Amino acid sequence: MAVRVVVTGMGVCAPNGIGLAAFGNALRQRKSGISFRPELEKLKFSCQIAGKPNIESVNLNNYFTNIQLKGLNASGVIYGVKAGKDAWQDAGLSADIETPDWDSGIIFGTGILGVDKFREAIYQVDEGNVRRLGSTSVIQTMASGISAYLGGMLGCGNQVTTNSSACTTGTEAILMGYERIKTKKAKRMLVGSCSDSGPYVWGGFDAMRILPRNYNDNPKKASRPMSATASGFVPGSGAGALVLESLESANARGAKIYGELLGGSINSGGQRNGGTMTAPNSEAVIRCIRSAVQEAGINSDQIDVINGHLTATTKDSLEIQNWSRALGRSGKDFPYVNSFKGLFGHCLAAAGSIECVGSLLQFESGQVFGNQNCEDLHPEIEKIVDPSRIPQESLDVKPKIIAKASFGFGDVNACVIFKSHTN
Repeated sequence: MAVRVVVTGMGVCAPNGIGLAAFGNALRQRKSGISFRPELEKLKFSCQIAGKPNIESVNLNNYFTNIQLKGLNASGVIYGVKAGKDAWQDAGLSADIETPDWDSGIIFGTGILGVDKFREAIYQVDEGNVRRLGSTSVIQTMASGISAYLGGMLGCGNQVTTNSSACTTGTEAILMGYERIKTKKAKRMLVGSCSDSGPYVWGGFDAMRILPRNYNDNPKKASRPMSATASGFVPGSGAGALVLESLESANARGAKIYGELLGGSINSGGQRNGGTMTAPNSEAVIRCIRSAVQEAGINSDQIDVINGHLTATTKDSLEIQNWSRALGRSGKDFPYVNSFKGLFGHCLAAAGSIECVGSLLQFESGQVFGNQNCEDLHPEIEKIVDPSRIPQESLDVKPKIIAKASFGFGDVNACVIFKSHTN
């Protein structure tokens, strides 16, 4: 009998909401998490706004021991541990175990981890103060630090690792965990991704001139996916986490089920035929979407909602065109499409996992969440999709099947298909 994979727990640390309740409300009500960042102004950034989770009210003692908190200066670790432990608890799973849980593993990705800690360490080394680095500088700055922290906190004895594929990281991690369960190598996998905050992560993008420069005094209007006046993506950060589990295991525990993961696809355009380090090969994108639909065992006309990558750059209209070609749908027949980046920017390596959490919350809400800042729809998009399919407000429409995709630097792609759960 084929193994079915379901989502039994979720956690999120997003710029517009910490925790599922706050995040879900923010998506429903289209509450923005983008704000002016004085530190970017001081450093002479052209784009001085960003989406950064507000964790000031979070009691970190609920997530870290005093020893772990000593010298902790890696925002991605903090976001990821909070999202991951919240997801584990949300799934009704315990970390209070004496021996490793051999059936549970972790695939938790990141782009770069602990960059502020790394900067701190570099200064210490250059000043000859190596002995002052402390015992946690390595684990805070190694890419797999996030999965290592979570693995020890939760006692997972199955595969514990970190993936890294730029903006595709989170969605890729979900599909890697799905495969692990599907092939019966694990019963449960905590999957997700995180991204550090701050100028050392965002600076390179500012230098590339792909961030909006004219909204420093109006941050909430800056991130404009699918808009005719889109002028670049707003940098963001945070973490999202999901507990994937075999349906058999979930039913045996009586676990709550947010949705079923029907399948998905991961590929690369090889940086050929228009694909580059920073631009997608449309043929690869189309193949990825079609392969995901085939793997999910559905027809393309069954997809109710697309949660796109849609970053508010010049590539948004091309992405919509690729979805249309891949699914063979257009006009009023096109699925509803939304992008959450209008509310919290592009969270880089964390984007896919945060947006997958948001996508699944649409099942629970019985809604299609509305878009932000695309009231002036791009004319090339309007040629393909009827404006009614790009809602400006959240709609009381219950989706049954949602397609979520992420496309990243390096010409890499991932698409996952979620289904509202019925046994």
